[in-house]
Amino acid sequence: MVDTNELKREARQYLRYEKDKENRIAYLTFDRPDAFNAVTAGMRLVYAELIHQANIDDDVKVLVIRGAGAHFGTGGDLPEQAEMFSEDNPDANFLHEFDLDEPENVRYPPKGSFRFLHGLTDYYSKARAGCRPLQEFKKISIVEVKGYCYGWHFYQAADADLLVSSDEALFGHPSFRYAGWGPRLWTWVETIGLRKFSEMLFTGRPFTAQEMDKTNFVNSIVPLDQLDAETRKYALACSRSRPTDVVAVQKTFLEIYKQYRGEYMGSMLTGFVEGMLPMMKNDRAADVQIGGDVFGKGLNNVVKDLDMEYPPEWRLSRGNRRKP
Repeated sequence: MVDTNELKREARQYLRYEKDKENRIAYLTFDRPDAFNAVTAGMRLVYAELIHQANIDDDVKVLVIRGAGAHFGTGGDLPEQAEMFSEDNPDANFLHEFDLDEPENVRYPPKGSFRFLHGLTDYYSKARAGCRPLQEFKKISIVEVKGYCYGWHFYQAADADLLVSSDEALFGHPSFRYAGWGPRLWTWVETIGLRKFSEMLFTGRPFTAQEMDKTNFVNSIVPLDQLDAETRKYALACSRSRPTDVVAVQKTFLEIYKQYRGEYMGSMLTGFVEGMLPMMKNDRAADVQIGGDVFGKGLNNVVKDLDMEYPPEWRLSRGNRRKP
């Protein structure tokens, strides 16, 4: 049984939250560079709590989200997910993802039921789960991207109000290769545009910062050594613009527009589809799909081997992109 409180205690060491009260700017930094800032279930829960805190705190008008080290982040923690989905774990449940750790009071739906997976994927459409809290954030959010911006971190980049990127960043979602979709498809189509997003979805390849700039996904691209200064320029400008009450009104209008365009409906619909992942059948025995026997083969090896099947310039790993 996973102790949710312990998960969150451990997660707090990987999330730094600091405030510049004078300028009313908060900085939320993923600080797990040895794991490319991959987020655990506990980190997602704490992340949602910190955004909720910033939303209420009158010392905060602008929230900057960034990553320590060379990368913004590579999404969810693969070793944790491997353990969760392992076929060798017949009693697997996701209570800890829901911030619940009382098995004597809460019985999780069994494997083989639709609710076993759908309950979790539907929960991912809620701000509390840590996947889409920026959609309900009534302050100004700025995401700073460098290196990898994959998976869950890609959600945050797409949901932010403003995005500042280094010129060497890569954007995408590994789930397109291993599941075929992600919880934010509707928003990504709206943000990137149907034609280019279809390319990302169907090829599973990452897009460069320059490609994302052409889709209007990015506000500014600068060399890596200028990234911090560029982000601060944006944050200070936002902090000195209209009062926070005005920002709350502006954000309300934008949130209404997003809901009119179906942002939340899209999240819920994708959660419904994700819940049916076990029903998706491979075309070939060699096909890779999360929920199958991927994790029994050694997840790192599976990911690396599949990545190498792509042309070098379409590989997710920088190391693999340098190989023939």
